[in-house]
Amino acid sequence: MEVFALYYAVAGSAALIIAVMLAVNGELTAVCGEHPATLIIHLAGLAAVSAAALIRRENPFKRARGVPFALLLGGVINYFTTFFNTLAVGRISVTAILALSLLGQAATSLVIDRLGLFGMEKRRLGALELAGLAVTALGIALLLGGTGGGAPALPVAVSVLSGTACVCTRQVTAQLSERTSLLTGTWFSYFTGSVVAVAALGIAALAGAEPRLELSLSAPAWAYLGGVLGAAAVYLQSICVKRMSSVAMTLVMFAGQVFGGAAIDAVFYGEFSGETLTGGALAFAGLVLNALAARKKGA
Repeated sequence: MEVFALYYAVAGSAALIIAVMLAVNGELTAVCGEHPATLIIHLAGLAAVSAAALIRRENPFKRARGVPFALLLGGVINYFTTFFNTLAVGRISVTAILALSLLGQAATSLVIDRLGLFGMEKRRLGALELAGLAVTALGIALLLGGTGGGAPALPVAVSVLSGTACVCTRQVTAQLSERTSLLTGTWFSYFTGSVVAVAALGIAALAGAEPRLELSLSAPAWAYLGGVLGAAAVYLQSICVKRMSSVAMTLVMFAGQVFGGAAIDAVFYGEFSGETLTGGALAFAGLVLNALAARKKGA
């Protein structure tokens, strides 16, 4: 039981890190735009993980020898997680982005658990788990109502898609980490993501988008730490992903990210309401129901 609780605590820590990361990345995006910010975020994460690999004298390329090529491409999906978030940040609140992203995660996780995708064990959803999902969905609806509603269609859509991309990245990175190491799995997530970010920036420039590269170094120093926070979150999630059901992990991430996002919105942006608090409480109640169901099954 103590080990079970430990994985929930690790996943919750990753969730809080992601909430802070989103606000940090928002500052960088506001200064230099979506494509340059996405590249900087990936390069910062790659630098942090590369430093850790050097300290541990671990060569990711050697570790990954013989691994199926597809498992090295988790960062390609991860690029879209980051890019979708940069498209949404500043247009809707941090809490709304997180709630919508986690709605995408919940739906994707439900499909993964039900069909046994990514090598996960097929799981039938019991009454407690279904009740937990229903309460969580209600909490999401209230959270969105508490952030003002009437959000433009684009940031809403890409926030949901970022959740789908996040779950898929988590699964691929976890499989790579099992065959290599947690550090190597995280490193490739940022390495391949950086390659895609460079290509996307070049395509945007050729298309006449005029990326604001000259502004890339004018943000506050702390705004460049989003990639480092993201690397830490990916690492922590990889520890938990094979030891918790996909739905259970999503609900833990929901609770941590949404409460963290609500705190950030309240403290830094002055956005808070009773609906936000009620929605967060309902989301937490859904988590408790899911945790009880997992405990009952011995998961």
